[in-house]
Amino acid sequence: MTIQENYSLKSHNTFGVDVTAKYFVEVNSNDELVEVLKYYNTLHPISIGTSNSAISKLFLGGGSNVLFTKDFDGLVIQLNVKGISEKVLNENEVLVTAHAGENWHEFVQFCLNKDYGGLENLSLIPGNVGTSPMQNIGAYGTEIKDTFVSCKVLNLETLENEEFDHEKCSFGYRDSIFKQEGRGKYVILDVTFKLTTKNHAIKTEYGAIKNELEKMGIVNPTIQDVSQAVIHIRESKLPDPKVIGNAGSFFKNPTIPLIQFLEVQKIYPEMPHYPSGDLVKVPAGWLIEQCGWKGRQIGNVASHELQALVIVNKTGSATGKEIFDFSSMIIESVKEKFGIELEREVNII
Repeated sequence: MTIQENYSLKSHNTFGVDVTAKYFVEVNSNDELVEVLKYYNTLHPISIGTSNSAISKLFLGGGSNVLFTKDFDGLVIQLNVKGISEKVLNENEVLVTAHAGENWHEFVQFCLNKDYGGLENLSLIPGNVGTSPMQNIGAYGTEIKDTFVSCKVLNLETLENEEFDHEKCSFGYRDSIFKQEGRGKYVILDVTFKLTTKNHAIKTEYGAIKNELEKMGIVNPTIQDVSQAVIHIRESKLPDPKVIGNAGSFFKNPTIPLIQFLEVQKIYPEMPHYPSGDLVKVPAGWLIEQCGWKGRQIGNVASHELQALVIVNKTGSATGKEIFDFSSMIIESVKEKFGIELEREVNII
């Protein structure tokens, strides 16, 4: 275990932005993580949460939900702790625990190979298991909170382990305690899910899953079929970060008050929407496309030609600031046209 200095993070973020970390270390066990933090805190004895960037700490998983706009003047810790364990609860339920460094899609496939249901709609989402509860990742009618049981975290002030149950995590739409009052105070070590072993709840009503299953000639889908359909859909619409730098969906789908939606709908009656009580969710991709951004390129950055919600490092040499500025222009144009303000889903560093 070696702390490296002036380390390039280009290969550690899916945008492929070339920035440097003042210090960088990869940890392969929870004990190594504590050891690094104790050592670093000895060198920089300033309390957690300080604004002094010289001792800032950043924990990286797969680097799929982060945009670096400048060099990081602190310690970047790559969490590479891996391992999966199982505990049978009854004839239809099992608890599956994965360490933070496990690749999310590979973990989902592990569960599907065991015929464990509940995560199939979340196939092919980039990133690692450890970051999945932070923003309550979701897709095609499913979110982490639907199967989440608990996660073990390291308190960065006490360096003691704590356990967060479902309630304590305060999950919201692409949100959790780890993005709010717990931000920067904890690092997730492992996550436990409750999955089904027999009576699976198949979810095919959201998005294009039904149509994709029909194309596949499947009438009575298994959880494996649903996963394959989701993979086909995502691969057809979303660019591979290994080919062209991106972080998947850059913006959250905005949720607006019903009264506001009805006013906007008078002008744009064709606007797709998903009502939920007094609130209505509107697809950010549709809003962005209506503003003429789909496929548009400015300098090194573009909105993807197949999915306007995805911003790409088109030339491979974009800076984080270029990407951020491009996203700001999108936010401004959507607000001007629809009166709706988009929120970035990607973490800005």
